[in-house]
Amino acid sequence: MAQEVVPAEAAGTGTTRARNRFSGLDLLAFALLGTGLLAVVTRLVPPAGALATGRRILPILIFLGTVIVLAELAARAELFDVIATRLTGWARGRNVALFALCFGFAAATTALLNLDTTAVLLTPVMLAMAARAGVPPLPLAMTTIWLANGASLLLPVSNLTNLLAADRIGLSVGGFAGAMVLPQAAVLAAVGACLWIFYWRGNPARYTPPAPVRPRDRRLLLSATAACTAFLLGVLWGERLELVSAVCALVLIAAYACWDRAALRWSLLPWRLLVLVTGLFLTVEAVGRLGLADLMSAMIGVDPGAVGVVRAAVTSGLLANAVNNLPAYVAGEAVVAAGHRDQLLGLLLGANVAPLVTAWASLATLLWAQRCQAAGVRIGWGRFAATGAVTGAAALAAGTAVLLLAR
Repeated sequence: MAQEVVPAEAAGTGTTRARNRFSGLDLLAFALLGTGLLAVVTRLVPPAGALATGRRILPILIFLGTVIVLAELAARAELFDVIATRLTGWARGRNVALFALCFGFAAATTALLNLDTTAVLLTPVMLAMAARAGVPPLPLAMTTIWLANGASLLLPVSNLTNLLAADRIGLSVGGFAGAMVLPQAAVLAAVGACLWIFYWRGNPARYTPPAPVRPRDRRLLLSATAACTAFLLGVLWGERLELVSAVCALVLIAAYACWDRAALRWSLLPWRLLVLVTGLFLTVEAVGRLGLADLMSAMIGVDPGAVGVVRAAVTSGLLANAVNNLPAYVAGEAVVAAGHRDQLLGLLLGANVAPLVTAWASLATLLWAQRCQAAGVRIGWGRFAATGAVTGAAALAAGTAVLLLAR
């Protein structure tokens, strides 16, 4: 493994030059959107169905776009760097304590913001922490991506699939958290054990804590802290997610307009992600009309009991690693009866925590891999797949068992 990492600013806490070039992910996004639009033009997806899909995903697109703008500007204000460096100092040079703090930081970022924010912004911060502390970067990188997926069950905001499930079941933020808190705890225990065994226990027992970060502009740091705090409070209060994220992003944009206008560029808007999500939804609807729905129905079944929950969880986990977690959930949701709440939650659990094997299993993994490559950290995909398969299976088994016991 290459050990060289670059500072957080260069690695991509803000907008990087690499993001201005087209990549394989961009081509995938355009291909999916083109396929979806072709399905609409040829009426494989009727116009009424396309409009219904558009109405459903519009709030999600607003949320995704604004929350990532909020997080990008918060990262430029060095909020994440300040937090990460302080956590590194709090560990007092001990590997075990650093593991616990990195684990908690990544889990909290995923749960309270979302998994894509963790992949995009926390990855370079973690790698910068490794460079400053003189520790191997791979354990911190793997902590980031495994918790980006594994810690994304708790709140609707944590994962795009959660937003869809909460809407389908009709759960409030509190109701959703109440249903998923115990499965989430079980998943975190499994992921934590695997992270320690596979990646952390071989680290040196001690490291040298880095010097504190001195923010370039305390006004922007305070503004970012206030905006992110308001966002978290709004989410916990139960306000509409797209409204909360939009308002908080606009507040931080206003602060930058006063003190760092040059940072406000159109490239802050994650249009690639928005194109990809739109294309995924249209394409999945088209493929569903070509027979995917029948296949998913046969694999998941109609049993609302324990067997049906397990089948839904395993099916969505396998399909997520084969294709991607978003279409896996959407395709499964289409064949689960509206009243089968536990089966739908099992489907969600598989789509969220199992996609740890392939690079394309979740959008967060693709974004994470790009950030690692930009930072000079090469990923051994054979080891990634092998350890991810064990961890994904353990996390899925633990979470599903607790979900069934808590019924």
